[in-house]
Amino acid sequence: MPELSRRTLLAGTAAAAGLSLLGPYANAAGRVPLTREEHRVVVIGSGFGGGVTALRFAQAGVPVLVLERGKRWPTGPNADTFPTLAAPDERFFWLGSGPSLFGISPPPFERYTGLLERVTGNGMDIMCAAGVGGGSLLYQGMTLQPTEEVFNATMPERLDYARMDGVYYRRVAEVLKIATAPDELINSETYAASRIFARNVERAGCSVEKIPMPIDWDYALRELRGEMKPSYTNGDCAFGVNNGGKHSVDVTYIAQAEATGKVTVAEQHNVTDVAKTRDGRWQVHVDRIATDGTVLEQKIITTGALVMAAGTAGTTRLLMRAAAKDQIPDMPDGLGSNWGSNGDRIYTWTNFAEDFGAPQGGPVIYGSKEWDDPTLANTVIQASLPPTPNLRTTMLVGYGVSSGRGRFVYDSAKDDAVLDWPSQADSALAERIDERVAAVAGNGSVRLDTTSLVPNTWHPLGGASMNVVCDLAGRVQGHRGLYVLDGALMPGNTAACNPSMTIAAVAERATDELLAQDSGVVF
Repeated sequence: MPELSRRTLLAGTAAAAGLSLLGPYANAAGRVPLTREEHRVVVIGSGFGGGVTALRFAQAGVPVLVLERGKRWPTGPNADTFPTLAAPDERFFWLGSGPSLFGISPPPFERYTGLLERVTGNGMDIMCAAGVGGGSLLYQGMTLQPTEEVFNATMPERLDYARMDGVYYRRVAEVLKIATAPDELINSETYAASRIFARNVERAGCSVEKIPMPIDWDYALRELRGEMKPSYTNGDCAFGVNNGGKHSVDVTYIAQAEATGKVTVAEQHNVTDVAKTRDGRWQVHVDRIATDGTVLEQKIITTGALVMAAGTAGTTRLLMRAAAKDQIPDMPDGLGSNWGSNGDRIYTWTNFAEDFGAPQGGPVIYGSKEWDDPTLANTVIQASLPPTPNLRTTMLVGYGVSSGRGRFVYDSAKDDAVLDWPSQADSALAERIDERVAAVAGNGSVRLDTTSLVPNTWHPLGGASMNVVCDLAGRVQGHRGLYVLDGALMPGNTAACNPSMTIAAVAERATDELLAQDSGVVF
């Protein structure tokens, strides 16, 4: 493995911690063609909410157009589809420049429809994915289901945990083909950090268990046998797995939806505005863009049913912009509120007495749940560093239940909604996670809470949440045919679990109801 320079290492670490600086979006100069289209159902976004919606509607015979601002990222053994943190390039960043950490930056990258966008807020930044498959392209893959007690303490009980457990969580698990890592892999040389974490958690008197992941672990075992170049086994899997084997939304829900012949996925279609028409339908303004952001075509798409699944920041900002400019009048007063960070904390853990190894296999093997108290329920996991020299360092991540909430506020000068986040909103949970991380790290360790240095979250939730803006099936109050089915629908957290499985399960439940009650009536 080539030696990394200090500058490259810091750049890669900044990207891993979500500290990228991204340039503003710019329309192409000159005139571009304008086209108009009509569709029965339009879904904005192709992540967990959009993917579930597209598949279930298509299986019911409802044609769907999915608009995705990013590009496709096809993988396969020994592919070079995704960038690596050892050699960051323009593929990391959504139409912007490279990361900056402590004033050290690489040269600016070319503008490209890359994987990651940083949405700047007041007090908290949001890390957003772009690409067919949404956040599933970048997420570590932890597929966790909360217990009934924690679920009911944080989510509306009318969702009915028994049915969520018996039907919808199971449905998601089947589509994503979740599995835990085999011992043969864990006991291999590059998974020393995972074994040390598990040992230390037990020494601290806490529970430890394997984390279910949407991964065919045989791919990692094949890497060990030298049949493929490393991708899982060297930690290069956090920003997309080049070898494949990761059951992300693009190769599960979206692929199955497209196979029905009822779904069209329009990639590199960036939605700029949404509006309500005089006849009560929905209008979507779209720029079809090149990979450098140049606008190639503008579209005005009209539909009877509009599903907002553009991610928490994308959905909330589009709806708030439309409300502020009276493009969608009489939106619920709670729009933009009830936003939470899912209590995210990201640490580096350094201990010169331990050898975590280099490279470190990933993405996630073990986690420790502390769920007895639903008010402060939390989960701590170990995540691998990308390929680096042996720094005697690995990563710890925590998240959990917090009542701290922020809200988006429309800024007319920017024509955008900006997050306002109180600085101590997650303080009680952060203190508890820090205590647990300290106990796991043990004496002689150095812990760096990167979230306290630059507040950011990879798990944004809320802004158009259920029981505030929408009903439990995502119907926006007072607006027939307008739905929210993504992280924006969640009430600020997802019950001490990373959000993917609960977002997908809620969307599974919602699409059952919408097909039973709204199909043929609303759309």
